Amino acid sequence: MAFRRFCKSLLYGLPLGITFLDCVGYVARVDGTSMQPALNPVAEERDYVFLLRWGLHQSAVERGDIISLISPKDPAQKIIKRVVGMQGDVVSTLGYKHEIVRVPDGHCWVEGDHTGHSLDSNTFGPIALGLMSARAVAIVWPPERWRLLKNELPRRRRPIQVAKASYYN
Repeated sequence: MAFRRFCKSLLYGLPLGITFLDCVGYVARVDGTSMQPALNPVAEERDYVFLLRWGLHQSAVERGDIISLISPKDPAQKIIKRVVGMQGDVVSTLGYKHEIVRVPDGHCWVEGDHTGHSLDSNTFGPIALGLMSARAVAIVWPPERWRLLKNELPRRRRPIQVAKASYYN
């Protein structure tokens, strides 16, 4: 009887769990110092964040959001960065091959908060929107750092010119 109940629970629970992880969101560990001080403010400690997949490509991403994306340099790796510019925006760069870049349609400009210690758009240029996998909404571990992540863009990193509203902004 107990085995039958276990199998029934597994039969219902497994598809629901997979659907939740695939469509709604999941928890991920943040490694590295590129997002300090927002994430991992102490180099020896790791933050765990809830990454929301729900509505990612329905204009839910804005300038200042922290997103998870597939690395353009290594597709097997996921990176976490802050959105600085959306398609059509004109941004000033930090060491990119051009000082000023207009973000092409279907792309965004992402940067780590820890300037100079981040592999981001200043290294590999504008990022295709299709590489975005989730938006970080909260720090869930360690308990003393529990909080929602604010959508804030440092004044010095705001776009020079913001594009008119489009599908993604």
